[in-house]
Amino acid sequence: MGKLDENGLNKASRMLLLVGILFIAVNLRTALSSIGPLIDMIRQNVGLSDTLLGLLTTLPLMAFGFISTITPLFTKRFGIGITLLGALILLTTGIVIRSSGGVFELYLGTILLGIAIAFGNVLIPALIKRNFPHKAGLVTSLYSGIMSLGAAFAAGLSVPLAMELGLGWRGSLAIWAVLAVLALVIWIPNIKRINRTPPRRSFKDAMKALSGSRLVWKLALYMGLQSLAFYVMLAWLPAILLDRGFNASYAGWMLSLSQATGIIGSLLIPIWAGSRKDQRLVIVCLVVVELIALVGLMIPGMGLVELWVGMIGMVLGGTFGLALLLIVLRSDTAETAAELSGIVQSIGYFIAATGPFIVGMIYDLTQVWNYALILLMGIAIIKLVMGIAVGKDRKV
Repeated sequence: MGKLDENGLNKASRMLLLVGILFIAVNLRTALSSIGPLIDMIRQNVGLSDTLLGLLTTLPLMAFGFISTITPLFTKRFGIGITLLGALILLTTGIVIRSSGGVFELYLGTILLGIAIAFGNVLIPALIKRNFPHKAGLVTSLYSGIMSLGAAFAAGLSVPLAMELGLGWRGSLAIWAVLAVLALVIWIPNIKRINRTPPRRSFKDAMKALSGSRLVWKLALYMGLQSLAFYVMLAWLPAILLDRGFNASYAGWMLSLSQATGIIGSLLIPIWAGSRKDQRLVIVCLVVVELIALVGLMIPGMGLVELWVGMIGMVLGGTFGLALLLIVLRSDTAETAAELSGIVQSIGYFIAATGPFIVGMIYDLTQVWNYALILLMGIAIIKLVMGIAVGKDRKV
């Protein structure tokens, strides 16, 4: 049997649970990152403006905002395991619907998969706090790294799947339902490994206590601003490069590069931050690198596009992993981690949801992409201020 931990699991069971978590994680960005390189194809096929196309990234973020807050309601009633099972079923359904018809199905499926991903975003940090509290940095790095890996593959393969394999944009988007079904099959045996415990407080009491904390709001702003920057790049980096004369395949692979270097950041930054009691130095370093990369990307004559894109990807991947780790580190129990994760990601994703839509609208009005990069530089400065506040070693 082996030695049991405080949750009644032996080493083999913990490893199988970790595998289940990682298979869920790999699905949490593929459905989103796969659409950016296909924007031009979708535009030509269904005739949507850049502003409306921006909604294809904004709608899931709005779903993240609405669902994240109420996720603890589901876990207090059904438990984390069953809630995640339902999320995987909904994710598969959303991917299939999005790929099956015209404009209505495109947006409906996008909303459904956004709701499903929201549950995963909120609950994985709680599972890490509950089952891997002494290895939070390492497990968070694996979790955020595998998310970035899934995003990188989806971004890089979208155009080849659509054009070289002749699947079209619908078939290219639909293929990721296979990965969601695989995660579903792997997750089912793990449900019994997650013991349900009676909640210490009601959902209402938890939200009242957390919403009154300045630390919670600053953490939510940090989460929101890093997500805004990530989803702006996810939605519009290919379009920025296309506007500068690069072809669709190159633009797709640059998005893939940003996700690939995001894997490096996702793997390394949480381990580095998790080894320290105070995370402020990590936060400052990330913002400095981000600002340098954005300035480089603003000046086409400098070239080195691969370098700037790679740096931005590494920073955004690392910042995302760090934001998830901060939720774990600032919580004292798994229940608090789920509640904190819910409220932080809810506020954060409402902020992030404005990014792709605003950038699409700015470009529609100005036809100049550098305004978007200037916006991201301003966001990086605000992120620095919030990050310094939440980087101190303290609990919510």
